[in-house]
Amino acid sequence: MNRGLLLATTAYLIWGFAALYWVQTEPITAPDLVAHRALWALPVLVVSLLLMGRLGASLQLLRQPRTMAIMACSALLQALNWGIFLWAVTHQRATEASLGYFLLPLINVGIGIFLFKERIDRAQQIAVALAAVGMLILIMENRGLPWVALGVSVSFGLYGAVRKAVSVGAVEGLLLETIVMAPFALGWLIVRDGAGFGLYGARVDALLLGAGVMTAVPLMCYVAASRLTALSALGLVFYLGPSCQLLVAICIFGEPMNPVQLFSFALVWLGLGFVAADTLRRYRSMRALRDE
Repeated sequence: MNRGLLLATTAYLIWGFAALYWVQTEPITAPDLVAHRALWALPVLVVSLLLMGRLGASLQLLRQPRTMAIMACSALLQALNWGIFLWAVTHQRATEASLGYFLLPLINVGIGIFLFKERIDRAQQIAVALAAVGMLILIMENRGLPWVALGVSVSFGLYGAVRKAVSVGAVEGLLLETIVMAPFALGWLIVRDGAGFGLYGARVDALLLGAGVMTAVPLMCYVAASRLTALSALGLVFYLGPSCQLLVAICIFGEPMNPVQLFSFALVWLGLGFVAADTLRRYRSMRALRDE
């Protein structure tokens, strides 16, 4: 549990400030960035598994059709999540992306209910209801669904659920996902004449090459954390990432937040507060019983 929470904290702090990294790659477009992330993450994962002495065993998983089918699904969800987030932070919509990650714990609750037939307690029910009201207000304000927030949260929530459906190690699974994505990423770079690589100077090229590390490290931490710890227990850690993202969006990128958006955020935060307080209460009760 403690190791899982530490890994999750590391992942969410990196993701929380990742927008500062990705905006430095402008004018590279979001689809081009997705291709670079997928392609350059592959050698990072290969080297990591080679150093661990697990590369051979990982490649053996390529012969398992069911495993590869699940990995293909998770790779698709991962690419979708990357694309939405990268588009948001490069189009002055980082605030909406942060809302999506604030919603993620509640999306995980919904996934637990509908996919895994989990039961939720009163605090979670209140949180989901408050989040639903917040979303309804945003829909009325924007006269449409907040697609960025919903796209980010639903795609990543489903990604976590799919990854739980296969018995594959964290780093091994990420390797399989990038192997699935790599041919498409390489084809995209060929069609796009390098997708910006070599066009905007050495600094941008270095950032594109570094996309592999920026992609692989937090993902390895997150997937390992999700396998070590129940999704509900990760609720408190989830707040770190979107909180940092929101601060970056408002304080550094200068994105505005009107009173209606602030009120909708406040409802989501209030719901998360109920879940956090309930999780803390349960943890203290379990610890007290264990110490007796």
